[in-house]
Amino acid sequence: QVQPVESGGGLVQAGGSLRLSCVASRSIFSISDVSWYRQVPGKQRELVAQITRDGTTNYVDSVRGRFTLSKDNAKNTVYLQMNSLEPEDTGVYYCKAEYRSFSRPVEYWGQGTQVTVSA
Repeated sequence: QVQPVESGGGLVQAGGSLRLSCVASRSIFSISDVSWYRQVPGKQRELVAQITRDGTTNYVDSVRGRFTLSKDNAKNTVYLQMNSLEPEDTGVYYCKAEYRSFSRPVEYWGQGTQVTVSA
């Protein structure tokens, strides 16, 4: 399986927590930057957070301090720990693994996992 597989979404009250997981094949995981995107109906998919293959993390302002990325190389898995969730965090969360091949980007997207935060 080349495409990443996400899991961990669900329904949670505002202020609660969820942990999303993104599992990729070993061949992809070891060379990829992994990003999490969020999409709500009628809007474009937006970047939420990224962890590079060397472990550098980046977050958009709206989630910084609440969301934390980590990776388990032995399990080929990236985790997105989401704390202090807000209704605005609701959406389908997609995992993307990306690397460059002959200077061209190669992307693999997961199928998405729904996160719903109730007020």
